[in-house]
Amino acid sequence: MKEDKRLKRKVRNFYFVSTASISLVLFLLGSVGYLMLAAIEVAHGLQSSIQVSVELRDGLTNEQRNAIARQLNDDELVNTIVFVGKDEKAADTEFRKMFESEFEEILDENPLCDSFELTLTARSADKELIDTFIAGISHAEGVDRVTYPALMAERLHATVGKIRLVLLLFGGALLVISLVLVSNTIRLAIYSKRYQINTMKLVGATKWFIMKPFLRSSLTQGILSGLGAALLFALTVYGLTEAVPELLTIARAEELLLLLGVMMGGGICISGIFTLAALNKFINMKSNKIYLY
Repeated sequence: MKEDKRLKRKVRNFYFVSTASISLVLFLLGSVGYLMLAAIEVAHGLQSSIQVSVELRDGLTNEQRNAIARQLNDDELVNTIVFVGKDEKAADTEFRKMFESEFEEILDENPLCDSFELTLTARSADKELIDTFIAGISHAEGVDRVTYPALMAERLHATVGKIRLVLLLFGGALLVISLVLVSNTIRLAIYSKRYQINTMKLVGATKWFIMKPFLRSSLTQGILSGLGAALLFALTVYGLTEAVPELLTIARAEELLLLLGVMMGGGICISGIFTLAALNKFINMKSNKIYLY
Protein backbone atom coordinates (compact mmCIF):
# COMPACT_ATOMS: atom_id res chain seq x y z
CA MET A 1 0.00 0.00 0.00
CA LYS A 2 2.78 2.41 0.97
CA GLU A 3 4.63 1.49 -2.21
CA ASP A 4 1.53 2.26 -4.30
CA LYS A 5 1.11 5.63 -2.61
CA ARG A 6 4.77 6.43 -3.13
CA LEU A 7 4.51 5.51 -6.82
CA LYS A 8 1.37 7.60 -7.30
CA ARG A 9 3.02 10.55 -5.58
CA LYS A 10 6.08 10.15 -7.78
CA VAL A 11 3.97 10.04 -10.95
CA ARG A 12 1.99 13.08 -9.79
CA ASN A 13 5.21 14.98 -9.15
CA PHE A 14 6.48 14.11 -12.63
CA TYR A 15 3.20 15.36 -14.10
CA PHE A 16 3.45 18.64 -12.18
CA VAL A 17 7.10 19.16 -13.11
CA SER A 18 6.50 18.50 -16.80
CA THR A 19 3.48 20.84 -16.84
CA ALA A 20 5.44 23.59 -15.11
CA SER A 21 8.39 23.03 -17.45
CA ILE A 22 6.22 23.39 -20.55
CA SER A 23 4.61 26.54 -19.11
CA LEU A 24 7.99 28.14 -18.43
CA VAL A 25 9.32 27.18 -21.85
CA LEU A 26 6.24 28.65 -23.56
CA PHE A 27 6.54 31.80 -21.45
CA LEU A 28 10.21 32.17 -22.37
CA LEU A 29 9.52 31.61 -26.07
CA GLY A 30 6.60 34.05 -25.93
CA SER A 31 8.80 36.67 -24.28
CA VAL A 32 11.46 36.25 -26.95
CA GLY A 33 8.74 36.48 -29.62
CA TYR A 34 7.50 39.70 -28.03
CA LEU A 35 11.01 41.15 -28.04
CA MET A 36 11.44 40.17 -31.69
CA LEU A 37 8.12 41.82 -32.64
CA ALA A 38 9.09 44.94 -30.69
CA ALA A 39 12.51 45.02 -32.35
CA ILE A 40 10.94 44.66 -35.80
CA GLU A 41 8.48 47.49 -35.06
CA VAL A 42 11.33 49.73 -33.88
CA ALA A 43 13.36 48.81 -36.96
CA HIS A 44 10.44 49.69 -39.24
CA GLY A 45 10.05 52.97 -37.40
CA LEU A 46 13.73 53.81 -37.86
CA GLN A 47 13.65 52.86 -41.53
CA SER A 48 10.54 54.98 -42.06
CA SER A 49 12.14 57.96 -40.30
CA ILE A 50 14.55 58.59 -43.18
CA GLN A 51 13.31 61.62 -45.10
CA VAL A 52 13.60 62.43 -48.78
CA SER A 53 13.20 66.04 -49.89
CA VAL A 54 11.92 66.56 -53.44
CA GLU A 55 12.55 70.23 -54.25
CA LEU A 56 10.46 71.79 -57.03
CA ARG A 57 11.35 74.38 -59.64
CA ASP A 58 9.93 77.87 -59.28
CA GLY A 59 6.91 78.83 -61.29
CA LEU A 60 5.14 75.47 -61.36
CA THR A 61 1.39 75.54 -61.81
CA ASN A 62 -0.96 73.73 -59.46
CA GLU A 63 -1.59 71.10 -62.15
CA GLN A 64 2.14 70.37 -62.51
CA ARG A 65 2.60 70.20 -58.76
CA ASN A 66 -0.39 67.87 -58.38
CA ALA A 67 0.99 65.63 -61.13
CA ILE A 68 4.26 65.24 -59.21
CA ALA A 69 2.30 64.52 -56.02
CA ARG A 70 0.29 61.80 -57.79
CA GLN A 71 3.48 60.24 -59.13
CA LEU A 72 4.96 60.15 -55.63
CA ASN A 73 1.78 58.77 -54.06
CA ASP A 74 1.59 55.98 -56.61
CA ASP A 75 5.08 54.73 -55.78
CA GLU A 76 5.19 51.73 -53.40
CA LEU A 77 8.26 53.08 -51.58
CA VAL A 78 6.53 56.26 -50.40
CA ASN A 79 4.99 56.04 -46.93
CA THR A 80 3.92 59.65 -46.30
CA ILE A 81 4.10 62.83 -48.36
CA VAL A 82 3.80 66.43 -47.16
CA PHE A 83 4.00 69.59 -49.24
CA VAL A 84 6.06 72.39 -47.66
CA GLY A 85 6.01 75.81 -49.30
CA LYS A 86 9.11 78.01 -49.40
CA ASP A 87 7.42 80.71 -47.33
CA GLU A 88 6.65 78.14 -44.63
CA LYS A 89 10.30 77.06 -44.65
CA ALA A 90 11.53 80.65 -44.34
CA ALA A 91 9.26 81.20 -41.35
CA ASP A 92 10.56 78.12 -39.53
CA THR A 93 12.21 79.03 -36.22
CA GLU A 94 14.95 76.41 -36.47
CA PHE A 95 15.85 77.59 -39.97
CA ARG A 96 16.06 81.21 -38.77
CA LYS A 97 18.55 80.26 -36.03
CA MET A 98 21.15 79.43 -38.69
CA PHE A 99 21.42 83.07 -39.68
CA GLU A 100 22.83 85.93 -37.66
CA SER A 101 20.51 88.41 -39.37
CA GLU A 102 17.40 88.37 -41.53
CA PHE A 103 18.35 87.00 -44.96
CA GLU A 104 15.69 89.24 -46.53
CA GLU A 105 18.04 92.17 -45.81
CA ILE A 106 20.63 90.61 -48.13
CA LEU A 107 18.52 88.86 -50.79
CA ASP A 108 15.69 90.36 -52.77
CA GLU A 109 13.61 87.16 -52.73
CA ASN A 110 13.20 83.93 -50.87
CA PRO A 111 16.00 81.59 -52.08
CA LEU A 112 14.26 78.43 -50.90
CA CYS A 113 12.19 76.05 -53.02
CA ASP A 114 8.78 74.48 -52.54
CA SER A 115 9.22 70.79 -51.79
CA PHE A 116 7.54 67.51 -51.04
CA GLU A 117 8.89 65.93 -47.84
CA LEU A 118 8.67 62.13 -48.02
CA THR A 119 9.13 59.25 -45.63
CA LEU A 120 9.75 55.82 -47.11
CA THR A 121 8.55 52.32 -46.29
CA ALA A 122 10.78 49.49 -45.04
CA ARG A 123 11.15 48.34 -48.66
CA SER A 124 13.62 51.17 -49.11
CA ALA A 125 16.18 48.77 -47.62
CA ASP A 126 16.53 47.36 -51.14
CA LYS A 127 19.31 49.50 -52.64
CA GLU A 128 18.26 48.87 -56.23
CA LEU A 129 14.68 49.95 -55.51
CA ILE A 130 15.68 53.16 -53.74
CA ASP A 131 18.28 54.06 -56.38
CA THR A 132 15.69 53.55 -59.14
CA PHE A 133 13.16 55.62 -57.20
CA ILE A 134 15.58 58.52 -56.60
CA ALA A 135 16.73 58.50 -60.22
CA GLY A 136 13.16 58.46 -61.52
CA ILE A 137 12.01 61.34 -59.31
CA SER A 138 15.14 63.39 -60.04
CA HIS A 139 14.33 63.36 -63.76
CA ALA A 140 10.63 64.06 -63.34
CA GLU A 141 9.37 67.23 -65.00
CA GLY A 142 9.25 70.13 -62.55
CA VAL A 143 11.67 68.60 -60.00
CA ASP A 144 14.77 70.69 -59.32
CA ARG A 145 16.70 68.21 -57.14
CA VAL A 146 16.22 65.36 -54.68
CA THR A 147 17.98 65.30 -51.31
CA TYR A 148 18.43 61.87 -49.75
CA PRO A 149 20.82 60.79 -46.91
CA ALA A 150 22.06 57.73 -48.84
CA LEU A 151 25.03 56.86 -46.61
CA MET A 152 23.06 57.14 -43.37
CA ALA A 153 20.20 55.08 -44.84
CA GLU A 154 22.57 52.37 -46.05
CA ARG A 155 24.20 52.07 -42.63
CA LEU A 156 20.82 52.03 -40.89
CA HIS A 157 19.44 49.28 -43.14
CA ALA A 158 22.61 47.21 -42.65
CA THR A 159 22.38 47.56 -38.87
CA VAL A 160 18.70 46.62 -38.83
CA GLY A 161 19.45 43.56 -40.98
CA LYS A 162 22.14 42.41 -38.53
CA ILE A 163 19.84 42.90 -35.54
CA ARG A 164 17.13 40.81 -37.21
CA LEU A 165 19.61 38.04 -38.01
CA VAL A 166 20.91 37.95 -34.42
CA LEU A 167 17.37 37.82 -33.01
CA LEU A 168 16.40 35.08 -35.46
CA LEU A 169 19.43 32.94 -34.58
CA PHE A 170 18.90 33.52 -30.85
CA GLY A 171 15.21 32.65 -31.08
CA GLY A 172 15.93 29.53 -33.16
CA ALA A 173 18.61 28.29 -30.75
CA LEU A 174 16.35 28.93 -27.77
CA LEU A 175 13.49 27.07 -29.46
CA VAL A 176 15.64 23.99 -30.13
CA ILE A 177 17.08 23.93 -26.59
CA SER A 178 13.63 24.40 -25.05
CA LEU A 179 12.06 21.62 -27.12
CA VAL A 180 14.86 19.22 -26.19
CA LEU A 181 14.37 19.96 -22.49
CA VAL A 182 10.59 19.55 -22.72
CA SER A 183 10.99 16.33 -24.69
CA ASN A 184 13.25 14.87 -21.99
CA THR A 185 10.84 15.94 -19.23
CA ILE A 186 7.83 14.29 -20.92
CA ARG A 187 9.91 11.22 -21.76
CA LEU A 188 10.78 10.84 -18.07
CA ALA A 189 7.11 11.16 -17.12
CA ILE A 190 6.18 8.36 -19.57
CA TYR A 191 9.22 6.36 -18.44
CA SER A 192 7.87 6.33 -14.89
CA LYS A 193 4.76 4.53 -16.24
CA ARG A 194 6.57 2.00 -18.46
CA TYR A 195 5.60 -0.96 -16.26
CA GLN A 196 1.94 0.06 -16.44
CA ILE A 197 2.21 0.22 -20.24
CA ASN A 198 3.87 -3.20 -20.38
CA THR A 199 1.20 -4.74 -18.13
CA MET A 200 -1.55 -3.45 -20.42
CA LYS A 201 0.28 -4.94 -23.40
CA LEU A 202 0.57 -8.33 -21.69
CA VAL A 203 -3.17 -8.53 -21.02
CA GLY A 204 -3.88 -7.88 -24.72
CA ALA A 205 -4.75 -4.18 -24.77
CA THR A 206 -4.57 -2.57 -28.20
CA LYS A 207 -2.15 0.23 -28.96
CA TRP A 208 -4.90 2.84 -29.14
CA PHE A 209 -6.45 1.62 -25.86
CA ILE A 210 -3.08 2.09 -24.14
CA MET A 211 -2.41 5.49 -25.70
CA LYS A 212 -5.87 7.00 -25.14
CA PRO A 213 -5.59 7.83 -21.40
CA PHE A 214 -2.05 9.16 -21.85
CA LEU A 215 -3.07 11.37 -24.77
CA ARG A 216 -6.09 12.62 -22.83
CA SER A 217 -3.79 13.46 -19.96
CA SER A 218 -1.33 15.19 -22.33
CA LEU A 219 -4.18 17.28 -23.77
CA THR A 220 -5.12 18.43 -20.28
CA GLN A 221 -1.47 19.06 -19.53
CA GLY A 222 -1.07 21.11 -22.72
CA ILE A 223 -4.11 23.25 -21.94
CA LEU A 224 -2.92 23.88 -18.38
CA SER A 225 0.60 24.67 -19.62
CA GLY A 226 -0.70 27.08 -22.26
CA LEU A 227 -3.00 28.80 -19.75
CA GLY A 228 -0.21 29.10 -17.22
CA ALA A 229 2.23 30.53 -19.76
CA ALA A 230 -0.37 32.93 -21.20
CA LEU A 231 -1.34 34.15 -17.73
CA LEU A 232 2.29 34.64 -16.69
CA PHE A 233 3.05 36.46 -19.95
CA ALA A 234 -0.04 38.69 -19.67
CA LEU A 235 0.85 39.64 -16.08
CA THR A 236 4.44 40.39 -17.12
CA VAL A 237 3.38 42.59 -20.06
CA TYR A 238 0.81 44.36 -17.87
CA GLY A 239 3.43 45.07 -15.21
CA LEU A 240 5.92 46.35 -17.79
CA THR A 241 3.39 48.59 -19.54
CA GLU A 242 2.35 50.06 -16.19
CA ALA A 243 5.98 50.97 -15.55
CA VAL A 244 6.83 51.89 -19.17
CA PRO A 245 3.62 52.76 -21.10
CA GLU A 246 5.60 53.25 -24.33
CA LEU A 247 6.07 49.48 -24.59
CA LEU A 248 2.41 49.03 -25.53
CA THR A 249 2.87 51.30 -28.55
CA ILE A 250 5.79 49.20 -29.83
CA ALA A 251 3.94 45.88 -30.13
CA ARG A 252 0.29 46.19 -31.13
CA ALA A 253 -2.54 44.60 -29.16
CA GLU A 254 -3.39 42.15 -31.95
CA GLU A 255 0.20 40.90 -31.96
CA LEU A 256 0.05 40.32 -28.20
CA LEU A 257 -3.21 38.38 -28.61
CA LEU A 258 -1.58 36.35 -31.37
CA LEU A 259 1.30 35.47 -29.04
CA LEU A 260 -1.15 34.38 -26.33
CA GLY A 261 -2.96 32.18 -28.85
CA VAL A 262 0.32 30.66 -30.03
CA MET A 263 1.20 29.85 -26.41
CA MET A 264 -2.11 28.07 -25.91
CA GLY A 265 -1.81 26.12 -29.14
CA GLY A 266 1.89 25.48 -28.56
CA GLY A 267 1.24 23.93 -25.15
CA ILE A 268 -1.24 21.44 -26.63
CA CYS A 269 0.95 20.61 -29.66
CA ILE A 270 4.19 20.23 -27.71
CA SER A 271 2.63 18.07 -25.02
CA GLY A 272 0.71 15.92 -27.51
CA ILE A 273 3.56 15.37 -30.00
CA PHE A 274 6.22 14.50 -27.43
CA THR A 275 3.83 12.29 -25.45
CA LEU A 276 2.92 10.43 -28.64
CA ALA A 277 6.60 9.96 -29.54
CA ALA A 278 7.49 8.65 -26.05
CA LEU A 279 4.46 6.33 -25.98
CA ASN A 280 5.35 4.82 -29.34
CA LYS A 281 8.80 4.02 -28.09
CA PHE A 282 7.65 2.15 -24.97
CA ILE A 283 4.62 0.49 -26.58
CA ASN A 284 6.75 -0.91 -29.39
CA MET A 285 9.53 -1.99 -27.03
CA LYS A 286 9.72 -5.69 -26.14
CA SER A 287 8.81 -6.63 -22.58
CA ASN A 288 12.25 -7.97 -21.66
CA LYS A 289 13.86 -4.69 -22.77
CA ILE A 290 11.44 -2.59 -20.74
CA TYR A 291 12.70 -4.17 -17.53
CA LEU A 292 16.30 -3.57 -18.63
CA TYR A 293 15.69 -0.02 -19.83
